[in-house]
Amino acid sequence: MEDRSVAFVRGLRAAGVRTSTAEALDALRALRAAGIDDRDRVRLALRAALVKSHADFEAFETLFPLYFGGEPPLENALDDLDPDDEKAVREALEGLSDRLRQLLEQLMSGHGPSREQLEAMARRAAETGAGPSQTRYLTQRMLREMGFGDIERLLEELQAQLEARGLSDATIDDLLGVARRNSERVADEVARQIGLAIARRRAEAPRSDDGGVDGRLMDRSLQSLSPHEAAQLRREVTRLVARLRSRAALRQQRGRTGRLDARRTIRASLRYGGTPVELRWRKRRLKPSLVLICDVSTSMRPVAEFMLRLIYELSDQVARARSFAFNADLEEISVAMGAQRAGDAVAEVLYAIPPGYYATDLGRSLRTFHHRHLDAIDRRTTLIVLGDGRNNHNNPRTDLLAALKRRSRRLVWLNPEAPGQWGTDDSDMLAYAPVCDAVYPVRNLRQLSAAVDRLLTDT
Repeated sequence: MEDRSVAFVRGLRAAGVRTSTAEALDALRALRAAGIDDRDRVRLALRAALVKSHADFEAFETLFPLYFGGEPPLENALDDLDPDDEKAVREALEGLSDRLRQLLEQLMSGHGPSREQLEAMARRAAETGAGPSQTRYLTQRMLREMGFGDIERLLEELQAQLEARGLSDATIDDLLGVARRNSERVADEVARQIGLAIARRRAEAPRSDDGGVDGRLMDRSLQSLSPHEAAQLRREVTRLVARLRSRAALRQQRGRTGRLDARRTIRASLRYGGTPVELRWRKRRLKPSLVLICDVSTSMRPVAEFMLRLIYELSDQVARARSFAFNADLEEISVAMGAQRAGDAVAEVLYAIPPGYYATDLGRSLRTFHHRHLDAIDRRTTLIVLGDGRNNHNNPRTDLLAALKRRSRRLVWLNPEAPGQWGTDDSDMLAYAPVCDAVYPVRNLRQLSAAVDRLLTDT
């Protein structure tokens, strides 16, 4: 049980659940206290020790039955038959091909494929690199390979054979009922073994420096991802957020005491003849206050989607956050971003603001921000602009951006384009960049996560 629990913790970490070594040890102690005879008690003990956030419940409840399966054994329909009926059943099975006869004999007698056989087949299926979303497809494919793809037709054929040999309707119904129940249990066990194999493969896969499973994909341009690659990165965002949140929490823990305030310490020590006796500390703001202005034009949508996902998932690491999106004009999206799950919130925002290649007008959007939302920024606010600086030859209104910088604590621009592209065609980035305190490249998810990490660091 301890080995299985350790493997389960690794599976949770691979799914993005933050679980420390101390919490894993707490889970083992909880199991010793709760016992292992009751599966539901095991689940509750592990959940109490390992799950700290409501967002992690789904991953826990998905993985627990994979690592701690409790499927009942298969039934044996032949045990209660009298010798004549059993002989008739075996004669009926003889009329089928070898493979089909073997399959139906297993379903009737309760001697299905062994766990070792299912584990070996599941490992081969998982070696294709499939993710959790493909479990159902792989299960169906594996069942077809085992001969379960047309089980109802086989049972109907067997029923006709049994009726021809004079078995009663009640006996036939009992036999076929056991076969169907056993078939469902085999299908459930196949799905569990494939899900477990995929979870173990993800947990054991070599990780890149950022904790992801595919370092090359982390370096792919967000604007050139295929739909399949984008879906893979969306799944990796959960793991990435867990890592960023852990780092932010560690920084906050280290920073609670603040930094030594030398001037106040010296001043306080004057009463003791200059000997420092009372140390004074400069308190740090542990969480930043953020305002995000995000370009959601067609060319920026892939980058905007992942930025919004990261900001949404890390909202508990900021003291205050307001979000705005613009294309032809600017709209506040804070309400949508705070009311539902990350994927649904981002989808709603991107759907509500129409895309367009030649509609972007940051100058007009800055003017709208000045007129309607200036109260969102004060001296504690870090203002973030996510965009490529392409403005369709409209007035860039750098004066308004400079006014926002003076009002805020600092201004950071995140740009997916390389500096060599700045100033080309309709790009106003060469005019915007000098106004900013910092400009970070965010061409791929690795750069984007690093930029967000720096935003959380500079509190």
